[in-house]
Amino acid sequence: MERIYSKTAESEAAIALMENLQLYFVNRLNGLSQIFGANVPFEAVEWFRDEGRHGGGMRYEGRDERLFNRASVNVSQVHYEDMPQKKLDAASAISTIIHPRNPHVPSIHMHISYTRMKDGNGYWRIMADLNPSIFYEEDQHRFIEHLNFITPDLFDKGAEQGDRYFRIPALGRHRGVAHFYLEHYNSGDFGTDYGFAKYFAEQVIDVYVSIISDALAKRTEVSEEDVAEQLAYHTLYFFQVLTLDRGTTSGLLIHDQNDVGIMGSIPEFVDRTLLQSWLPKMTAPQDALLQALIDALPDEEIVLVDEPVKARLAAAVRAHYKAHPEALSMQADSVVVPPTVENHR
Repeated sequence: MERIYSKTAESEAAIALMENLQLYFVNRLNGLSQIFGANVPFEAVEWFRDEGRHGGGMRYEGRDERLFNRASVNVSQVHYEDMPQKKLDAASAISTIIHPRNPHVPSIHMHISYTRMKDGNGYWRIMADLNPSIFYEEDQHRFIEHLNFITPDLFDKGAEQGDRYFRIPALGRHRGVAHFYLEHYNSGDFGTDYGFAKYFAEQVIDVYVSIISDALAKRTEVSEEDVAEQLAYHTLYFFQVLTLDRGTTSGLLIHDQNDVGIMGSIPEFVDRTLLQSWLPKMTAPQDALLQALIDALPDEEIVLVDEPVKARLAAAVRAHYKAHPEALSMQADSVVVPPTVENHR
């Protein structure tokens, strides 16, 4: 099979940017594997949308289990150039999550995407957030200060939208300690926005690699309590992604051809008992969603989220929103709610 990509100039430029950013990040992470891990490089995994007719993508999965709990750097493009009835022309994205094995080393999530509609209008989604299992103020300060430096005119807006998006109302807290999110971003000039997206992503990658290089070098002692704290945070991450994150939910509802990639952000292990303790905090019908997710897990306290479990979780999400389409309005949002699922219809 062959992945066929969009022939529109803007979308061609966008997917080339995403692929270049992917290789840049993977090469930086492979360098860390050589220094701090078992020197096992990331592995490329390809997927196809409608056997490649409507695109697909490539993800690089971390294989160094000494260094990574879970790590995935995903690039994709889906297009409908042969389907004039669709509102969406093409959507190109890089989405990555890195969960280090060491609990003292923070995770990162970054997402850069360009969406082009059939009417010729387009917009960017630009996002980055730092997610430590064990909080270190120096890491938070370093990440936020760098975001402020690279986005002097947009930092306040991006931080405000990010804090809103990553808030977990049921638990009264946030996922992560530093957030930046621009939704439907378009300055009116594609070239300018392309340059900003490229610069932003490269700078986020660089500062993150710098932060975790220092952490890996000096935070080498790990206790059982540290591992338990990491498990609790990874369970929170699982909870936020599968009950609130619009990107993950939209991907699962649009198609079922890349479930493993879409759920690449899920950490390796979660605490089933902790998830159950949050059920009374949920409002209807999202309490039913959380229960369905718990039911999809093996009946063990500490659960390995492997590919068969991911498949059951994906099925639970689809079944829930088929039964409760109104519940999509209960998911996270910033200032603008992107009509992602509607765009693909």
